[in-house]
Amino acid sequence: MLAQIVAGVAEDLEARQAQVPLEQLKERAARVPPALDPMPVLRSAGVSVIAEVKRASPSSGTLAPIDDPAELARSYAAGGASAISVLTEQRRFGGSLVDLASVRAAVDVPVLRKDFVLSSYQLWEARAMGADLVLLMASVLDQRALECLVDRAQSIGLTPLVEAHTEAEVERSLLAGATLVGINNRDLTTLRVDLETFARLAPLVPDHVVRVAESGIRGPHDVFDLAQSGADAVLVGTSLVAGAAEGSDPAAAVADLVAAGMHPALGQRTVR
Repeated sequence: MLAQIVAGVAEDLEARQAQVPLEQLKERAARVPPALDPMPVLRSAGVSVIAEVKRASPSSGTLAPIDDPAELARSYAAGGASAISVLTEQRRFGGSLVDLASVRAAVDVPVLRKDFVLSSYQLWEARAMGADLVLLMASVLDQRALECLVDRAQSIGLTPLVEAHTEAEVERSLLAGATLVGINNRDLTTLRVDLETFARLAPLVPDHVVRVAESGIRGPHDVFDLAQSGADAVLVGTSLVAGAAEGSDPAAAVADLVAAGMHPALGQRTVR
């Protein structure tokens, strides 16, 4: 499954590169406001919530049509989301760069481009659309590419969220210089989710690096448990989008997650 997704991303990337030259992207990026720094809020007390805009996923299929990504993002921000993640992969997740741009224009919090980034061209796309963060996946990049993309992202103002699922990928992420590490509870080769993945891998991430728990987070109880395991932030998509499609208030749902991350039993947790 992962190989098929990456192959499709590479094909779509090649088509976009043929349509929009890199220099044109750089010119667009030069005209957007400077990127927001997400690290101060992600290092603050409690567990930050990164709320995600996505229409579908390989594991769940279609989640919701999301006719107005900007409105959903505004609801997330109103509920206290520290950042908004936007899926831009189109074949399996139903996303687009248009979604990214519309969300950026709608909210004042940092915005993450979530995709299968394979080249620096995609970093420039992200910045040209106003993204502040970009996802880099250790599972789809060799070490040289990972290190180069971390460096390039930082050089153009993007904060890289480097994603890992195994002990080796955590080590590679740190060697690449990541200061924001996402631990994905989902095995992308099987699509299975195990929340114990975060609990097992989080101790490998130094305290000065922000730890983000990703995938399988269904509600406040999961946020509380992940906080106890060392999460500084959680990235939540499917449960929020599915809940909104069923009539739940996304702002209230995010507020519940934020409250769980600030529970008095967790104490005052900050990243040094």
